[in-house]
Amino acid sequence: MTNEPQTPREWLLLALNDFEIPILEDHGHILIVAKEYTIEIEQNGVFKLLWKGKVVAPFQDLAELCHFIQMS
Repeated sequence: MTNEPQTPREWLLLALNDFEIPILEDHGHILIVAKEYTIEIEQNGVFKLLWKGKVVAPFQDLAELCHFIQMS
C-alpha cells in the first residue's frame, strides 16, 4: 500500500515524475524544471507556470501542465 499524495506539492512531484520531467532545482513552493520553466505552487492549489521569469498560465490540472511542458 502506497501513501497517496496529500498536498499540492506532493501531487506536483508525483506528476512530474510520471511525465519524466526533471526537477533541476527545488525551492519548496517553487520548482525549476526542464526547458527553462518554473512552477510556483500557490496557496489556493493553483500551479503557476513561468518561462524565463514571465507568467505563461495558471494550471489546476497537473496532467495539462505536464503536457504543456513536454510539448513546448
